[in-house]
Amino acid sequence: MDQQHQPTSRAARLRALFFSTLYISAFTFGGGFVIVTFMKRKFVDELHWIDDQEMLDMAALAQSSPGAIAVNAAILVGWHVEGLAGMVVAVLGTIIPPMVVLSVISFFYAAFASNLYVSLVLKGMQAGVAAVILDVVCSLGGDVLKTKSPVYIGLMVAAFVANFVFDVNVILIILAAAAFGVVRAVFQQGKGARS
Repeated sequence: MDQQHQPTSRAARLRALFFSTLYISAFTFGGGFVIVTFMKRKFVDELHWIDDQEMLDMAALAQSSPGAIAVNAAILVGWHVEGLAGMVVAVLGTIIPPMVVLSVISFFYAAFASNLYVSLVLKGMQAGVAAVILDVVCSLGGDVLKTKSPVYIGLMVAAFVANFVFDVNVILIILAAAAFGVVRAVFQQGKGARS
């Protein structure tokens, strides 16, 4: 979408935010990281409401906060775009599709659970979800590589090795990375104050 064709009034932006999150949530399968990819494409690449660094920060915050990453990301994006009203609209757009689908599935659970065709469809969707998650990894990892910071690249590699090779809990890795970031920021701030 061109900059000049973007919604300019608050009501138009809220409407665009709601229908964007509703559409993304309705056609996203595979969890939070998949929805973050689609949010990046919509709000960073197409609408230009958020820049790449902000989206990377929001993805990190959404992942490290309690709750579903999709809802957490919607909260952050909505707040950034239109404050409290944007947050409410984005969350509603994000939760309506899964609530409807899960309500229908729970009502017909016995039929779905034993259906061969449903099982085959889910297997096919798993392959597609794996590809989308790989896209997220490449995109976010590429953003870290673009910083050309040996510290951030080393931290990314160390986090991967800790989880993939040593099976360290993701929560511990996120807390350790956050603690590292805080210590580094305090150190740099102290260094800047002395000079």
